[in-house]
Amino acid sequence: MVLAQSGASGDQTASGGQSFTLPANVERVCHRPADPEKASCDALRRTDIGRAAHPNATVSYQGGYTPSDLQSAYSLGAPEIQAGGSGKTIAIVDAYDNPNALQDLKVYRQQFGLASDPTSGPTITKMDQRGNVIETLDTTKGTISPGPGTAPSPNTSWGQEIALDLDMASAICPKCNILLVEADSSSLADLGAAVDMVAAKPGVNSISNSYGAKEFFFEAGYESYYHHPGIAITVSSGDSGYGVQFPAASQYVTAVGGTSLTHTSTARGWSESVWSGAGSGCSAYIAKPSWQKDKACAKRTVADVSAVANPNTGVAVYDSYGSAVDANGNSLNWYVFGGTSVSAPIIASVYALAPDLDSIAYLYPSKYSYDHTSSLNDVVSGSNGSCSKRKAYLCTGVTGYDGPSGLGTPNGVGAF
Repeated sequence: MVLAQSGASGDQTASGGQSFTLPANVERVCHRPADPEKASCDALRRTDIGRAAHPNATVSYQGGYTPSDLQSAYSLGAPEIQAGGSGKTIAIVDAYDNPNALQDLKVYRQQFGLASDPTSGPTITKMDQRGNVIETLDTTKGTISPGPGTAPSPNTSWGQEIALDLDMASAICPKCNILLVEADSSSLADLGAAVDMVAAKPGVNSISNSYGAKEFFFEAGYESYYHHPGIAITVSSGDSGYGVQFPAASQYVTAVGGTSLTHTSTARGWSESVWSGAGSGCSAYIAKPSWQKDKACAKRTVADVSAVANPNTGVAVYDSYGSAVDANGNSLNWYVFGGTSVSAPIIASVYALAPDLDSIAYLYPSKYSYDHTSSLNDVVSGSNGSCSKRKAYLCTGVTGYDGPSGLGTPNGVGAF
C-alpha cells in the first residue's frame, strides 16, 4: 500500500471571523493551503476513540453514530422514505484518489446491514473529473470492476474525506446510486470542473462538496461551476467557527452548517445545538438570493440548513487507506469523524430521498427549505463565535433562521 501526500494539520485559524480552537482530542484531516484558489477538505477526526482493529468490531453510538442513529435523528428511517432513494443518484466531488474507497464502502455497508436489493442493488462508481470510469462496485453481487479511467494521485488526507462522504451517503440513502468524482487536485478549478462534469450526467439528483477556501475577492468568477438549476448542490459551511468560506457562499448552492447531536429522553429522542466550529456569516462578495430575508446581511448569508458535525458527537467511518497499524500489525480502520464534511453529504442524501421538485418553481433547491420550515428541527441554542448585537443570529442558535444552523435540520424529507 502506498501512502502518499498526507496533509493533516493542527491549523486552528478561522477562515474569516473569530478564532476557533479545536478540542485536544480532534485533528484536521486536511491542511489549509496558502493559495486562495485551493480548497481544504472539512473533515475532522477524533484521536481518542475509534480505530477498532477489526472490520466486524462492535461500533456503538458512543464510538460514532451509525446509519440507524442518523436515520432516527432525522426521521428518515420509514420504509416509504427509504424507498424514495431507489433509482436516485448522489454525486460526491473530492480531490485526489482513495485507492480503497469502494472496497471500504463495501465493508461499511456490510457492517451496518445496508443490504441491497437482491436483483437491482445500487451501483457505486468512481470516476475522474473528465467522467472516465475508474472502477465500479455492484452492491448486489459485491463485485468491484475496473474501468478504463486512470485515478488521480493518491492522498491519504483527502482519502479519508472520500471515505467519510461515501459512508454518509450510504448511511442516509442506502438505495441510492453514488458517483464519486475524484478531481485531479484540490484547486477550485479542478473541483469545479468535476462538479460541471457530473452535473451533466443523466439522473444526478444531488452533488455533495465537503470542502472550501477562505473567501477571496474574485471568488464570484468560480460561481458558474455551481450553477446547475434543478440539481441540489450541497457545500460544507466550514469548520473554523464564525466566518464564511467559498463555495458555501455561492448563491446557487445549499450551504450546510453543523450541530451537536445528542440522545435525549424527549419524544424525538434527540436534541441539537449549534456546533461551535460551524462556519456562518455574511459573504463579502456574493449576491443575496431572493429567498433569503434576514436583515443583517446585504449579501449571501451562510448557512441554509444543517446536520450533525461536532466530532464529539461524531459518526463512525471505515477507512483502511489512511489507517494506522497497532503493535500486532492490525490495521486500525474504524474512525470517528466530524466537521461539516459530515453534514454536507447527509443533506445531499436527504435531497435524494425526497420527491423530485417542480423544476420551474424551484430552479435552486435550497429555496424549497425556506418555503417549508415546518418540516425542519429548529436549532435554538449554542454559538460559534461572537458578533454584534444586531447580527447576533449570525453566530448564535435562535428561534427561526440563524447562521450556524440555517433553518434547522431534517425532520423527514418535507423541506427538501
